[in-house]
This record gives sequence, structure tokens and C-alpha cells, in this order.
Amino acid sequence: MADSNVPNPIETEVAIVMAGVPAVNNALYRRLRFIVGDPAALVELPRAEGRRESTLILRDIEMARARRQARADHVACPADFTPATGLSGDRETATAQATAECLRRAGVRRVVADRTLPLIYASEIQLVGIAVDCDADLGVAERRSKDAQEIEYLRAAQTVTEDAIRMACQMVARATARDDGVLMVDREPLTSQRARAAVDVWLLEQGYTNPESIVAGGRAGADCHDHGAGPLRSGQPVIIDIFPRNRKTLYNGDCTRTVVHGEVSDAVAKMHAAVVEAKAAAISAVRAGVTGQDVHAACIDVIRRHGYDVGLPADNAEATYCAMTHGTGHGVGLDVHEPPLLDIGGPPLVVGDCLTIEPGLYSKAIGGVRVEDMVIVTQDGCINLNRLPEGLDWS
Repeated sequence: MADSNVPNPIETEVAIVMAGVPAVNNALYRRLRFIVGDPAALVELPRAEGRRESTLILRDIEMARARRQARADHVACPADFTPATGLSGDRETATAQATAECLRRAGVRRVVADRTLPLIYASEIQLVGIAVDCDADLGVAERRSKDAQEIEYLRAAQTVTEDAIRMACQMVARATARDDGVLMVDREPLTSQRARAAVDVWLLEQGYTNPESIVAGGRAGADCHDHGAGPLRSGQPVIIDIFPRNRKTLYNGDCTRTVVHGEVSDAVAKMHAAVVEAKAAAISAVRAGVTGQDVHAACIDVIRRHGYDVGLPADNAEATYCAMTHGTGHGVGLDVHEPPLLDIGGPPLVVGDCLTIEPGLYSKAIGGVRVEDMVIVTQDGCINLNRLPEGLDWS
């Protein structure tokens, strides 16, 4: 039986449609704040005075939970909008058919969809004579400006991420070193893989999924995205970069620290000092209205003043070439890499942007040093979600 609150016929002809699987379609999940692993569609019908009335269409066994949790005015299942030709036995196709029938019954002649709309929905809507337009910017700006709930989700994720960073850095710092410099824990070599596995298990117990973390020691750290492999050694910088996702909220943390077991060389200490100062300069530059390029410029100005280069090495560059080879940071939210970029051409920042600030220096002769915080943009500056120390000694 149909929901008694199924909306009345619309007053103007343009509707908005979003669809997909909320558990993997981040745009749809953000709009609904409701996780489900089955196909779902949200139909927004315009009403008087600019209001919109929304109907969520999803599998019948999820309706009660959706009514309690989802951000939608009405909840229905595909059977509530069965077309005259019937519904397909394929769940996604049936949801698309019901979406088209919902729109047809409401008298809609044209819909606007965001860039994530699956083609099956566009096809079924067009089959009933309704035009479908793609608005590539729909929802993009809204996703950048995090609301209060999202900020709390991000803060919680970053707190757990920091705890994982601390655990991994202390594992390296408190290991014992063999005569050849290889680090040992429980009489076994401490490898990048072993440290990553410890991080994975720890985060799983905290309710987080974790893509392959970066635990890159020595020369592996010279490539900013090398995940690292093999034994870790005393005296070498080890970049530890962890970016897990909360399994319930779907929001990400992202944090990097660099640790050195034993004595820190002068070269690594100088690299680290430049990176920490560059991070502080970039954070000081962040506020609504400045551009991502402005923040990047503040960062690389410090890097250059410390005598380091910016940009990838030439093919014939010496191993001693030491530079920041990437942008200053990126947006974070439901994806660990979101707009905006803090780099050349980066756009103006908006209140609620969640950004990483992650300068780094890399040399084939030494390895790499990177330190990363996550901040929320405000009108006059930013809120730093990190409390973790920045130093190289984690013993």
C-alpha cells in the first residue's frame, strides 16, 4: 500500500532526481544521511515559495528504518509506483521504473539530475516521455561546505586517525635495532607491511575501514605515494600516512607524521623544520575567500626560503635533489580526496571546507618527510582538528 503522505501533483514542472546505492553513492548518502546497500531514488518535487517535497523510493524491508533515519518527507517502495507494464525482477531496474512512474503521476515533464545519476534511471524516465537534464554542478558546492553534523563526524574520524598514527609511530620508535640497523619487534623484523597490518587491525576494532596506509621508510619515502615495503631501519625517516573511513558515518580522517628511530641526522632535521614551518604558514593563510592557490603559495614560499626546490625532479637530477613534489592539500569528506585542491589554480575556499594541509620534502638520497593536519575553514581562519605532536621522536 502506498504511503499516505505521497505528495500531491506538482505546481511547476521541474523536479530533481538523485539515485543509486547510498552505501557507495556519496552524493546521495550525503543528501539522505542514510546508509543502505540496495538501490534507492530520491525525487524532489517543487512546491510553492521555493519549497521542495521529497520522496525516497527504496526496498520495502528498509522503509521503516528509512522513515526513522532518512532525510526525506515521504518514504515509499517500488511497488507503490508500479507502472501499468509491471516492475522488473531486477531490483535496480524496478527502482528506476518506479521513479519514472512517480514522476509521471506527478505530472513532471522535465527533471534535473546530478552527475552521479545511473543511466538506467535516465533511460526509464525518458521512456515515459520526461526530459532529463544533467547539472554537473548540482550538489558539488553543497558537499564542500560541511554542516555541523559532518564536522563532528570528521572530528571523530580524525581523532581515531591520530590514535592510529600515534600507535604506528611508537611501534617504530620503541623497536630495537639489530647491528645492521633493521628494526625488530618481538624478535621479528619490523617491516612496512607488518606495521600496516597492525594499523589495519587496530582501526577495524575501532569501526573503521582502512585503505592501504603509507608506511614508507628510507628511500621509499622519496616517492610521496610509495606505500613502503620491507624492513624499516634505525636512523631513517619513516612517513606514516593513514586515511581511514568510519563504517557508520562514512566520513574520513587523514593524517601524516614522520618518525625516526634513534639519532636524527642534520639533513632530516632541516627538512622536518622546513615542513613544519610551511604547514604553519599554510594554516595561517586559510580562511574563506582566499584561494587554494593562495594557501599553496604560502606553503611553498617557506619551502623555497629554506633552500629547497618545488616540483618533480628532472630525469637527470642528482639523488640529492630535495623538493616538495605535490600540492599543499585537498578537500576531505565522504571521499578522502575531494575538491578543493590547494595547488596552482585552486579555487576560493568556502566556510565549511575540510582541508588537509600536508607539505612534504623528498630526496632519493635521504627519503621523505611529511606532516599533515586536517582543518575546517571558517570566515576568519580555520579550526585545526589535530592535536598530535609534530616531532620526529616518538619514543
